[in-house]
Amino acid sequence: MILSVTERSLVAEARRQASQLATEQGLGATDAGRISIVVTELATNLLKHAGGGHLSLEPFNDIEGKGVEILAFDKGPGLADIQRSLTDGHSTAGSAGSGLGAVRRNADVFAITSSLTKGTAVLARVHADTRQVARNGYTVSSVWAPYPGERICGDGWASKVIGNKLVLLMADGSGHGQLAHDAARRAKEIFEERAGASVEQVADGIHRALGATRGAAIGIAEIDPGYGEGPGSVNFVGIGNISAAVIETGAVRRMVSHNGTAGHVAPRIRMFQYAFKKVPTVILHSDGLTARWDLSEYPGLAGAHPSLIAGILFRDYRRGRDDASIVAARSNFACPPAS
Repeated sequence: MILSVTERSLVAEARRQASQLATEQGLGATDAGRISIVVTELATNLLKHAGGGHLSLEPFNDIEGKGVEILAFDKGPGLADIQRSLTDGHSTAGSAGSGLGAVRRNADVFAITSSLTKGTAVLARVHADTRQVARNGYTVSSVWAPYPGERICGDGWASKVIGNKLVLLMADGSGHGQLAHDAARRAKEIFEERAGASVEQVADGIHRALGATRGAAIGIAEIDPGYGEGPGSVNFVGIGNISAAVIETGAVRRMVSHNGTAGHVAPRIRMFQYAFKKVPTVILHSDGLTARWDLSEYPGLAGAHPSLIAGILFRDYRRGRDDASIVAARSNFACPPAS
């Protein structure tokens, strides 16, 4: 969920929402307390240093563990010296200067990126007390928001780990509101039911099932690390305006989606394969974000935590008058060289 932080009273609302999410995720009092500190400091920083911004609160369950992710991003003046800003006692707003230092101490995963011209994004992940053993080699992050004024989102995404492979779905229900949400939800149901089938079969199943709905644009990406068998690949099928890309060593390759609407018109359901040799990051997003983003404008971002990539692209390329969602996934398997 996305929370807009534009005034002091909204800091308490962000803390309340984060506490509720911590409870839903089964986190204990100690970890819920850490989340409360992180959210309070990040929300306060947004007001003090950037005149406001946004918080994304999401559950996560991937190679890094299980817990709650807090992502703060703004379009403020940025940080001239990140390391100094992380030092307790340093402040540019007349405060005690413990904000980012407190966030880093209370987070199990912490990352930050800042630009003097584009703003700042801060990631904090808080794990549950009982850390589950990582069952896969992927980090998966998302940011989403409904159409302005709506309470539910017409976009939806899902992920599934099958052996060493990760399969992602992005679905953008036609229009917005409840009917768009219903179409995206139905796409997610078929995605779960057909787990293990090829991406073409999954796409075909979704297309057939969405006939009774408004329909949706969908994108399905299967990341196969090729573990022990040579270079990896991403198998992708897209119907409609879902944008997809593979990022490898800073280079971005856009994946092909055919025109159409799943459930109504899908003249071609065809898989495209994109090979990779290094550790890839895969991006899927709805057309609530413009596809004209260029990572070369953000030095070092391609190698940053997937949450920061998702957050910054959402911040800078959201259209503003549509449901919007983005998911970023990184394979952490080391792919052996081709034989």
